[in-house]
Amino acid sequence: MIARQRQTLTKPLQNLLLRFLTTESTPPRLANPPSPVDPAHLLRVCTILYQQQNSPEPRLHSNLNSLSFNLTHEFFLQVCNNFPLSWRPVYLFYQYTQQANPTFAHTAVSLNKMLDVVGKSRNIDLFWELINEMGRRRLVNHATFILALKTLAKARELKKCVEFFHVMSSRGIECDKEILNKVVKSLCGLRLVEEAKFVVFKLKEMIGVDGVTYKCLIDGFCDVGDLVEASKIWNLMVDEGFDPCVGAVEKMMETLFKTNRDVEAMTLFQMMRVKRMGDLGLSSYRLVIEWMCKKGKVENARVVFDEMRERGIEADSLTLGALVYGLLARRRVNEAYGIVEGIEKPDISVYRGLMKGLLRLKRPGEATQVFREMIKRGREPNMHTYVMLLQGHMGKRGRKGKDPLVNFDTIFVGGLVKAGKSLEATKYVERATKRGLEVPRFNYNQFLHYYSNEEGVAMFEEVGKKLREAGMVDLADIFQRYGEKMATRDRRRNRVVEPLVEGS
Repeated sequence: MIARQRQTLTKPLQNLLLRFLTTESTPPRLANPPSPVDPAHLLRVCTILYQQQNSPEPRLHSNLNSLSFNLTHEFFLQVCNNFPLSWRPVYLFYQYTQQANPTFAHTAVSLNKMLDVVGKSRNIDLFWELINEMGRRRLVNHATFILALKTLAKARELKKCVEFFHVMSSRGIECDKEILNKVVKSLCGLRLVEEAKFVVFKLKEMIGVDGVTYKCLIDGFCDVGDLVEASKIWNLMVDEGFDPCVGAVEKMMETLFKTNRDVEAMTLFQMMRVKRMGDLGLSSYRLVIEWMCKKGKVENARVVFDEMRERGIEADSLTLGALVYGLLARRRVNEAYGIVEGIEKPDISVYRGLMKGLLRLKRPGEATQVFREMIKRGREPNMHTYVMLLQGHMGKRGRKGKDPLVNFDTIFVGGLVKAGKSLEATKYVERATKRGLEVPRFNYNQFLHYYSNEEGVAMFEEVGKKLREAGMVDLADIFQRYGEKMATRDRRRNRVVEPLVEGS
């Protein structure tokens, strides 16, 4: 275990100057900003904590006392940041602050930071001891509840999850539905929905539940694909007199659509139209329209779209983009262009739907022209747009050109080798040599990722020139634009939209 801790702590000690304080409990504005920490003092303290973490306590305290450093909350938090997965140095330093510096008073923020480190290292016994101590000192906030339940649930300590609420309540700390809902939402976001359900049902009599609690559970079960449990929670919520909110209805519909249970999803939507028409908003209509367009049911989508407009609900860019794609998928090109031309300021979602539909119709040149027009109007494409255009021009398999400079297998393998990914390059070559048995799919995401550096900028420029010489003007524009504006993080952050001249 000590060897593992040494390996974990090597990197933090080498990057002390690059770590900054980030805590969820820190307010956006502080009346008294934290005092700066001396990096040299921080390095000395962390070195002693690391090297003497197994030494007797008096010796460790003596060595720390020999250092002249200013112990502040910021200093303690920085020490925790430098040992993110090793509980022993952090806990020893906490004991030092309690014994050698009795005037130093911890806060809920500093104790939560230490608690997070202990939880990540899976020392549940010490974690539970610290939780009880925080309860006795009443240094507990909402973040403490979320952190405690998250750690205990991951360790499958379900009884302690429930006991935690009873312990806090016995210490005079309020445990209400607001805190419970925040905890349940956090657990469901981590896909710990079974653990969240256990906590809710065990605390039902003590704290109680409301519609928000049930909605979080429904969302959690839908996210993990368990529609049976989601339906049970739904029925229980209705039996207890809670009306399902629109968010819960939309989540159920979305999950039903994803699992190809279209009839049940549309039945749920129809129920909302009959009983709760006033609650239906843009998000509900968009969900149904996107699914209908994806399935090629454009006429039904137009009916729902017209109903939405009649109710005075204005369509957003995502809805219009889905409708444009659905029309193009049914080869109704003029209608699709009519919708786009009727939009005063088309968003990237509209252009993406237009390009996706054109690529489905095998019109990559026309899609590239839309790409140029989008940039001309000040709409900068994202990574998904570039990948979609490359697949449209070259197919999912990729282009096996005669010219080695335009051979994307060669470019990709060379990029993998330069990036130090020799094993992945070897696997790709093995797949490529067995084209008769397995058609390899060219991974455009990896291709763009491995060349997203300054070396890639020069490569994209060179490839663009070769493609232009080979008569592939559209591909040349796509690659050159990516190299100019997207190849590095700094370029993506500081990019300025400039018109892209067709055929330049």
